[in-house]
Amino acid sequence: MEKYLFIAVGGSLGSIARYWVGSTVSGRIGTKFPYGTFTINITACIIIGFALTYLGKHVELNPAWRFMIPVGFVGAYSTFSTYEWETLSTLRSGAFLLAALYAVGSLLLGLVAVWGGSVLAEVLG
Repeated sequence: MEKYLFIAVGGSLGSIARYWVGSTVSGRIGTKFPYGTFTINITACIIIGFALTYLGKHVELNPAWRFMIPVGFVGAYSTFSTYEWETLSTLRSGAFLLAALYAVGSLLLGLVAVWGGSVLAEVLG
């Protein structure tokens, strides 16, 4: 049960950080390009890459950090970083075709799914 508390704490901090970073960047640079979301996605990739590598090398650290940072904070901050981490892990395992299928499939099917959801919302109401 304790791990869920750490996930919740990290998640609440991550969602607050997402709002703050997104609105701050968009407010300063503008919204012609989604700079806020772009900044969030790239910084989330840095954070998850660092956290999972560092925590993997330092197993003596309290396991709560593994729940709070990569799962809670980064999970609420941006799921794009998880997609990138999983792609990198698949590449590192030598499964290049599988990594390409995952990366391209996620991008294309995700775009189709967003479009489908949008069309459904338009039809229903």
